[in-house]
Amino acid sequence: MSGINIGNKIKEFRNLRGMTLKSLAEATEVSSSLLSQIEKGSANPSINTIKNISEKLDIPLFLFFKEETPQDDFIVRKGSRRRMTFSRDEEISYELLTPDLSGSIEFMILTLTSGMESSEKRREHKGEEVAYILKGEVSLDLEGDNFTLCVGDSAKINSYMKHRWKNNGEITVKIIFAGAVASFV
Repeated sequence: MSGINIGNKIKEFRNLRGMTLKSLAEATEVSSSLLSQIEKGSANPSINTIKNISEKLDIPLFLFFKEETPQDDFIVRKGSRRRMTFSRDEEISYELLTPDLSGSIEFMILTLTSGMESSEKRREHKGEEVAYILKGEVSLDLEGDNFTLCVGDSAKINSYMKHRWKNNGEITVKIIFAGAVASFV
């Protein structure tokens, strides 16, 4: 938990609420001296003190324990996307548009060259996904029913619905996906 500084967070939230050190100390029945030491990191507050401070600042308790994430960790540049390929000639590939797979939403692009399928048979997975056709024309086999989707079309695939994608056209297909759970491909 090296990225957590509870004292800094207390001071930050106190300033956001427009409270002085003295007014927060009085509201929480903690001495101004102790609160100042906590904010500077030279004293450690008890859980009860943190809980009391969170109530008086109207801040959820968990926010005091949330690690800071550098802003750059939220950005994925075009040239630095994580890429997964499923054929030697990169005929099938997925590019991760989110920084990693740790969140509750996965966002990626599937690229299928002419004649390629996303898998040999229909696959299913936990969590729903939404797909949007960026380029080309693609066939979606959804629970045994086939649908042709063109640029601008989209599809919602519910959790555990068996499906696969096939590029029957001459040009490469690009499909953008957002999924509700990690590893939906």
